Amino acid sequence: MRVLLVEDETSLASAVARIFEQNHILVDTAADGLEGSILSENNIYDVIILDIMLPGMSGLDILKKIREDGKNVPVMLLTAKDSTEDKVAGLNMGADDYVVKPFETEELLARVRALGRRPWDVYPEGDITFADLKLNINSGELFIDGHPVRLTAKEGQLMEMFIRNPGMIISKEQILDRIWGIESNAMENSVEIYVHYLRKKTASSRTTIKTVRGMGYVLKDADA
Repeated sequence: MRVLLVEDETSLASAVARIFEQNHILVDTAADGLEGSILSENNIYDVIILDIMLPGMSGLDILKKIREDGKNVPVMLLTAKDSTEDKVAGLNMGADDYVVKPFETEELLARVRALGRRPWDVYPEGDITFADLKLNINSGELFIDGHPVRLTAKEGQLMEMFIRNPGMIISKEQILDRIWGIESNAMENSVEIYVHYLRKKTASSRTTIKTVRGMGYVLKDADA
């Protein structure tokens, strides 16, 4: 699981990040709203945790932008005891949960894990598309310019990651964590093998899965 924590209290952010890392959760931190917004736009997260009161850009503003961009990643708000209006506003804007400060780190950890256990079900079922690709989430069948291509379960999961995040570099670690799980014994060459399979099966597509050396893979439209 990979989490973004946007919190301007550096001691609190460091403590929470340390707890997450001890529990095998990858965490990126940001100390202000602008940095947090940029990270949320350019990376893939399983859960985003936003303090509401942030310098530069509030947590609610970041949440609003995330939802306006069509991203349904689970978002948790960190709120003060007397911020009822902020809680209501956040939930109405699409927040999935909130925790009141001060909080027990074990409670925060449990809630984050609960949100992270549903990585894809926050997205609508049915077809997702990019360029000449269309993937049916229910059947796992891929269509290239209308022609069906049958994928295995893991190929379908990997294709879904690429189609949902076109133009974004996805690291091997993110793929391993999302598809095989952090406790899995799968190695990085497992990712390479499945990317190879997808490249063969999508050879007729105008899209390409490019390798970005030292960083990961990115799905691109050759006609864009």
